[in-house]
Amino acid sequence: MKTYSAKTLDELLENVASEKGVDVEELTYFVTEEKSGFLGFGSSVSAQVYAQDDVAEFIEDYLIKFFSNLNMQASIQVSIQDNRFLVDLDAENNAILIGRGGQSLHGLNQVVRAATNAHFKHRFYTLVDINNYKQDRYSKVKSMARRIAKNVQRTKIDATLDPMPNDERKAVHQELSNYKNIKTESVGDGQNRRLVIKYSKQSS
Repeated sequence: MKTYSAKTLDELLENVASEKGVDVEELTYFVTEEKSGFLGFGSSVSAQVYAQDDVAEFIEDYLIKFFSNLNMQASIQVSIQDNRFLVDLDAENNAILIGRGGQSLHGLNQVVRAATNAHFKHRFYTLVDINNYKQDRYSKVKSMARRIAKNVQRTKIDATLDPMPNDERKAVHQELSNYKNIKTESVGDGQNRRLVIKYSKQSS
């Protein structure tokens, strides 16, 4: 993350916004140093500043280096949608990268997310997908969850799903958030963490 300096923070942000071709409101910054000067002279401020395009560029560069170290050819496209960073990946060995039940792809997502969050000192929503595998998985688990939720509504008997990654549990949570008399809860630890679809009289 690049560090910039100027006499005032406003001037610094205006300069960076002009350089990056964005509005000041689109910038995120961390002040690293402030000097008050003497009688108004010699004052300055330094800050680390980035825009969303910088995050997308970091993710792309990180993955390029990742696959270069594996001596593997890969096509990488990063897009930004509603403050989310989506990576469309196509490599020589997609099946290996996805892994059994998507475990390898899940691990790759964790690595990319951790590296990005650490570099920019901020938590981002990032998703690496291979040939729409993740999007297809979301559609399947949400369809399954809707079917099970309707059964729970009818029988009033809670249902426990098989273990699934955090992002898939989140997709189910969101999908069932407005279901009448349905509440979802994650239980268990690590790879055994799973979702319980519960009947709830208090749910709207």
